[in-house]
Amino acid sequence: MTQINKKQSVLFLCTGNSARSQMAEALLKHKAGELFDVFSAGTQPDAIDTRTIDALNKFGLDTNNLVSKHIDTFDGQVFDYVITLCNKASNECRSYPNAIKQLAWDFPDPKTRAGSNSFSVTLNELNNRLSMFLLVEENRGSVANSSSNALPDELNNSLENFDPISFYKSLTDDIRLKTLMLTHYHGELCVCELMEAIAVDSQPKVSRNLAVLKKANVITDRKHGQWVFYRINPELPLWAKSVIAETTENNIPLINEELQRLANMQNRPNRAGFCK
Repeated sequence: MTQINKKQSVLFLCTGNSARSQMAEALLKHKAGELFDVFSAGTQPDAIDTRTIDALNKFGLDTNNLVSKHIDTFDGQVFDYVITLCNKASNECRSYPNAIKQLAWDFPDPKTRAGSNSFSVTLNELNNRLSMFLLVEENRGSVANSSSNALPDELNNSLENFDPISFYKSLTDDIRLKTLMLTHYHGELCVCELMEAIAVDSQPKVSRNLAVLKKANVITDRKHGQWVFYRINPELPLWAKSVIAETTENNIPLINEELQRLANMQNRPNRAGFCK
C-alpha cells in the first residue's frame, strides 16, 4: 500500500499582508500545493493591493481565495514553516511560538521600490526564492518531489543551459552594456546604429561584442533585407531581463548622449517586418 505523505504547513508573514506575503502564498500553492497547506498573514494587515492581484493574474496564478488576515488569526496553530518576508515582520515575530522551522527572508516592498514593473519583479524574486526553498528542503528529505515547480510560461521561460556567469561577464564591457541598454530602450538596433550611438568607428569591434552577447544567449538577431537587427533574447529568464531593465531604467544618464546621437542619425535602416 502506498503511504500518503501528510501535507506540511507554511505561514508567510509580512507587515501589511497586502503584497509580498499574498504573492508568496499564491506562488507556493501553484508550485507545490499538493505538498503544502499555505497561509499568509500580516502584523498590521491592510487591504490587498490591486497591483498584487494584477501581477498574479498576469501570470495566470489563482487569486480567488486570497484574503488579508491578521497574524492573530492563527493563534495556537502549529506550522512546519513560518517565513517572514520583511525585516519589520522578522523583528516583530523573531521567534514565532508555534513554528517548527522559521526562516527570515527580506524582499523590498513593491509599493515603494523603484521601477515601473516592481510588482512583477517582486513576484519573480519570490518565485526564485521559493524554487530554492523547495530544492533545499527536498534535499533535506523534508519535501517530496513536486511536479508543479514551474510557473506559467511567462515566468518560466528560462533558456535551457542558460549560464548566469556568461550573462554577467557579458555586462562587464562598456560597449556591450550600452548595447543592451540601448537595445532594451529601442527594441532592436543594427550594427550601424550602434556604431553611431556609441561613437565607435570600427564595425568589427562592435560586431565582436555583439558576437559575445549572442554566444551568451543574451541577444538574438534577424535579417531583414541587407540589414541584421539585434534585440534582447525574448527567451531570457525573467530575472535576467529584469537585470537589464532595471539597469537601463535607473541609469539613463549613462546613455543620454548615445540616445541623442541615435535620434540625430540620418538614413536609419527600415524596420519593416520586425514580427516576421
